[in-house]
Amino acid sequence: MLRTTNLNLLRSLHVLLEECHVTKAAARLHISQSAVSRQLAQLRELCQDQLLVRNGNQLIPTAKAATLKIKLDSLLGEFDALLTEVPFESKDYQGELVFASSDYVAQYLFPDIAQHLTQQSPKLDLSFQLWEPNLINQLHETGIHLASSMLAQKPDNVSSIYLGSDVPVCVMASDHALAKQTSITVQDIVQYTHVKVTGGADKDSLVDRQLSAKGYSRRVALKVPFFSTAMSLLVNSDRLMVLPEHIATNLARHWDIKTHSLPFKTQEQKYWLFWHPKFDNEPAHKYFRNEVAQKLRTSKYSV
Repeated sequence: MLRTTNLNLLRSLHVLLEECHVTKAAARLHISQSAVSRQLAQLRELCQDQLLVRNGNQLIPTAKAATLKIKLDSLLGEFDALLTEVPFESKDYQGELVFASSDYVAQYLFPDIAQHLTQQSPKLDLSFQLWEPNLINQLHETGIHLASSMLAQKPDNVSSIYLGSDVPVCVMASDHALAKQTSITVQDIVQYTHVKVTGGADKDSLVDRQLSAKGYSRRVALKVPFFSTAMSLLVNSDRLMVLPEHIATNLARHWDIKTHSLPFKTQEQKYWLFWHPKFDNEPAHKYFRNEVAQKLRTSKYSV
């Protein structure tokens, strides 16, 4: 019967049983008195009961109507609660947030983010995953709630917050021969072999394209997935690396390295926090993504 029943009639029945007056019910339902009368006729046929019977100048509910009203009070109350958004309280939230980014973020930013979020939401469970570019079209399948990465343009088919931008620089050990110079040339860059971090986003292909346009190429002798490994290889050799400026600046707080601006201009590298659009209006996600974005922007390791 429910499949063929106009559910709007249930709301009308509830109002009629509360008012016991067709004109007052019509005013509350914002429809005409004649429309309410037609609905009452439909309801009487549907319920096989008069529902409201005249007693002098009044309408009074039948015994069946009184029973129906009790059930409707509960049913429509639950329905209203279902559609009413409960205010989000971070301190009471209980659930998991899956965040994906590079191992650099995992080591140097995530601890601060995790401490902040768990202070605000003590029952929050946090999970970190290493980001790979191919995951951007699989956010739903992977269960990732938030991801941060470097992308040349605003990412398509996902929702995002722009975090900032910088440019690539050349990085070397502090005792490297080039570290003593005030600037470096293209010839300096290609004279030495390079270390490349392969995990996460593309960090240095912009430089390879610029070198190629000038008729040069560099030799990448070592490719590793993690920043800590790359730094160990760099500081104990005469190798070079090309890294985003903010990463190089912050790694210099932990490693004995020196940076030089590149001898040519490159396109800015842009940083984004993004998520699947299904979370756009979810209160908890709104709160956590804004908190994460703020921490990424204001951290001493910010972009």
